[in-house]
Amino acid sequence: QVQLVESGGGLVQAGGSLRLSCAASGRTFSRYSMGWFRQAPGKEREFVAGISWSGGSTYYADSVKGRFTISRDNAKNTVYLRMNNLNLDDTAVYYCGAQKGVTIALWPDYWGQGTQVTVSS
Repeated sequence: QVQLVESGGGLVQAGGSLRLSCAASGRTFSRYSMGWFRQAPGKEREFVAGISWSGGSTYYADSVKGRFTISRDNAKNTVYLRMNNLNLDDTAVYYCGAQKGVTIALWPDYWGQGTQVTVSS
């Protein structure tokens, strides 16, 4: 069982930056690939970024490539999402997810509760 808690969301102006954190419980965090997803009002949840269990491989949706950076600290059981140059389309609830046995966490076994990111003009 893995419990995930996101933090770091908030209100930011377009062009600004935020860093999201996802803290995981349990001693097996390093065995999980991690992903960040988001869901905007009226839209389906979508993949944003993923990182392998070792941190050696990262993956991004085209919409965030070059602006967002995913990273992890296995010693702290935490995965991060640095978001730069935010725009209005980035407004959403952001979720982290954990999946074991894969390189990209596209179908997480565990989800956090989400953190709201709102970008204003």
